[in-house]
Amino acid sequence: MSPNRETPESLGYELFWQDDFDGNALDPQKWAVRGVGPRALGFVSPEAVTVEGGVLKLHAIKKDDRILLGAVGTQGRFMTRYGYFECRAQVQKSPGVWGAFWIQSTDIAKGEDPAVYGAEIDIMECFRKLGPDIVSHNVHWAYGPHQQTTHGMQSYLKGVGEGFHTFAVEWTPEKYVFFVDGYRFYEVTAGLSQIEEYLILSMEIPSKEEEIRNTVFPDVFVVDYVKVYKKRGE
Repeated sequence: MSPNRETPESLGYELFWQDDFDGNALDPQKWAVRGVGPRALGFVSPEAVTVEGGVLKLHAIKKDDRILLGAVGTQGRFMTRYGYFECRAQVQKSPGVWGAFWIQSTDIAKGEDPAVYGAEIDIMECFRKLGPDIVSHNVHWAYGPHQQTTHGMQSYLKGVGEGFHTFAVEWTPEKYVFFVDGYRFYEVTAGLSQIEEYLILSMEIPSKEEEIRNTVFPDVFVVDYVKVYKKRGE
């Protein structure tokens, strides 16, 4: 963890794209509910996605015999390469389910070279089983039998499990740098994507029943804003 907080501006970036989730619905020019249908033990549903009071809420809800999950993405609406990607969010309360902010390639399953086919960049995932003040970061590429991963990196920051915090990655041709509340935690040079990708915000759930035995439903992952910055002059 770096001793000082950094900002996108201090790193030479300027605002390029944003959504503050004003209004009472997703902006269809920016987002769509992603992956409607079964996902692990749950079911992604528009019912689990709400926008109100200036925030996006991605829920985990028990309804009838299903667990409904919220997930949104910018595929087909906003895709980009390199920059500083940040959200301000409040993570979920329970273990079992988890909030996630990530970047995804549309071609990740088509080949094994991340420079050509892209990567999954997990900017933030909150696994409560790891502790109350820990969030995780990861990079995956080469979906398929030879899938590669950096393996999870955990960032501890006192209080991060309560209230709103910022989670970010700086993605350049040379590295990924992961930030929490402006503090630099990890730099990674593996799995570097060199292609345009899209943003995802989601509430996730595992595949094994025993992993949600302590989950309290309903739960919610709340996002105040998403911002993407680019280097000045690019």
